[in-house]
Amino acid sequence: MARVIAIANQKGGVGKTTTAVNLAASLAASEKATLIVDCDPQANATSALGFPKDPSRRTLYQALVLDEPIERIAIDAQIDRLDLIPSDKNLVGAAVELLSTENREYRLKLAIQRLREKYDFILIDCPPSLDVLTVNALAASDAVLIPVQCEFLALEGVSELLDTLARLRRAVNPSLAIEGILLTMYDDRTTLSKQVAADLRSFFGAQVFETIIPRNVRLAEAPSHGMPVIFYDIHSKGAESYIQLAREVITNAQKRLGSGTERTDQGTGAPAATAAAAGAGSGGNSGSGSGGGSPSTGPE
Repeated sequence: MARVIAIANQKGGVGKTTTAVNLAASLAASEKATLIVDCDPQANATSALGFPKDPSRRTLYQALVLDEPIERIAIDAQIDRLDLIPSDKNLVGAAVELLSTENREYRLKLAIQRLREKYDFILIDCPPSLDVLTVNALAASDAVLIPVQCEFLALEGVSELLDTLARLRRAVNPSLAIEGILLTMYDDRTTLSKQVAADLRSFFGAQVFETIIPRNVRLAEAPSHGMPVIFYDIHSKGAESYIQLAREVITNAQKRLGSGTERTDQGTGAPAATAAAAGAGSGGNSGSGSGGGSPSTGPE
C-alpha cells in the first residue's frame, strides 16, 4: 500500500515542484515504485520530467472532472519505477467546475485509491494556494511534506500553514500527518540561512528533516534539460541532498510499519539510488528525449 505524501506550502517559490520531482526520482532510483501526481495547473512537474505541453495528452483534469479512470492517464516518466499523472492549464477549470459537485474535496482521493496497491510512494505536487485542488491533495494524502525557504518570516509562515492544516484535518482528513518540514534554498555563506534553520529546528524540533536542500546551480539547471538532478549531475550537492532526503523518507516509512516488516533491501535505498543514477547519468536521461524537447519553464 502506497504512502501518499502531498508536497504543499501556500507560499510560492519555496521549492515544492523541485522537491516533488527530485524526491520522486530518488525514491524510484532506490527501487521504490513511485508516482508523481502533478496537481498544479502550471504543470511544472510535468515539464521538469521532459514532457512539453501537448493538448492531446490526457491529464489529471480528465480524472477529476470527467471521471476517467486515473490508471489510463498515468504515463511512464521514462525513469525506471517512476510514473506521472500529468497536468495542464485545463486544471484551472477544475476549481470552478467542481464547485457544484458533491464531495468535491474527495475526488482525488477516490481517483488514486485504486492505484495505492501498485506503488510504494505517491507524491502530489500542490499549487501555491489553498484552493480546491490543494484541499483535494490533502484529503487524499497520508501526510504532508512542507518545503520552507530559508528566508526572513519563514517561521511565521510555517506556523500559519500548520494552523491551516489543523483546520483542514478537522474538516476533511483527520488522519493527515506531518511528514516533515524541509529546509530549502539554504546558503551556508549567509547568517540569515543559518539563523532561520536554527530557529525552525528550535521551534519544530523533530518535525524538521535532517536533510537540508542547498542553493545549487545544477539543481536549478536540471529542469531545463527535462530531467531530475540525479540524472543531470549525480555528484552535485543538490543530487546528494535529495538522495539523502529519500533515505529519510524511506526510513520514516519503515519505522511506521515496524522494524523488519518490509523488504530487507530497503536499508540500501540510498546507495541503490546513487548507483542507478550514476549509471543513467553516463548515458543521459531518456525522459528528456521522449518528451520531445526541453520544457519551456522550470519547476518552482
